[in-house]
Amino acid sequence: MTVVRETPGQPPERPPDQPPGQPKILNRTGGATIAFHTTQGRSPGVVFLGGFRSDMTGTKAMALEAACKDAGRAFTRFDYFGHGASSGDFTDGTIGRWREDAIAVLDELTEGPQVLVGSSMGGWIMLLAALARPGRVHALVGIAAAPDFTEDLMWDGLDERMKAALQEDGIYHVPSEYGEEAYPITWRLIEEGRDHLLLRAPIALRCPVRLIHGLEDPDVPWDQSLRLARALEGPDVTVTLVKDAVHRLAEPRDIARLIATVEEVCGLF
Repeated sequence: MTVVRETPGQPPERPPDQPPGQPKILNRTGGATIAFHTTQGRSPGVVFLGGFRSDMTGTKAMALEAACKDAGRAFTRFDYFGHGASSGDFTDGTIGRWREDAIAVLDELTEGPQVLVGSSMGGWIMLLAALARPGRVHALVGIAAAPDFTEDLMWDGLDERMKAALQEDGIYHVPSEYGEEAYPITWRLIEEGRDHLLLRAPIALRCPVRLIHGLEDPDVPWDQSLRLARALEGPDVTVTLVKDAVHRLAEPRDIARLIATVEEVCGLF
C-alpha cells in the first residue's frame, strides 16, 4: 500500500495539481482509494468514523478536528469506499468492506493508541475495528451508534412486498427522511451484514466506552445504545440520553457535549 503522509515541520506532500485542503489518498488493494485528512499531534489520537451515506466533511467531524487541533491532539477523518471523495460505487459497499477501510486507516494512517468516534453506522464500524485491533484502541465514543442496523432497522423495517422486491431485484430505493432523493439498499448489504452482527452475544471489548443518543431519534431508537451497553463486556460504559435531540446530534450543544466526552476519555490515558 502507498500512503501519502504529511511530514511534521514540512508542507504536506501533494500532487502538483492538488490544491491545499484537498484530501490525501490511501491506495488500497485492487486500485481502490480512501480519501482522508490527518493532523499530527499527541496521543491518544482520535479517528472519526462517519455514518451511512455520510462523508468526512460533516459538522461533527469538522468540529472535532478543530477541537483536536486546538488541543494539540492527533486526528484522522476519512471516507469509506463509495462515500465522499473515496473511490467506488456506494451500491458496491458492505459492512465488511467498510470495516476493512477502518482497519486500514488504523494500520496505515495512525500510530499509538486511538479513540474511535463513530456516528450512526460508524458506531458499528468502530466496534468491528476495535475487535480486530483491540491493542490499538484506547476508548470508543458512539454518537447514535447503530450496530446491526442492516438487520434490526433496515430489514425488519421493510414490509413483505419490499423484502420480496429487494431479494428479487437485488436493490430497493427507500425514501429519505431528510428531503433528499431516495437511497438504495442492496440485498448484498443486508446479506453480508449478517456476517458482522454484534448484539446477539457479548461483545469482547473492555476499553472505556461512551454512548450518546437523542431521545427523539427517528432513525436509530435510543434503546439501541442501551442494548449495546449491556452487550459490552467492559465495566466502564456510560450512556448519555439527550432530551429533545434527534439522530444527527449536530446542534451546538451536541457538538460541545461530544468534544467534552472525547476529551474526558482521552484524559483516562
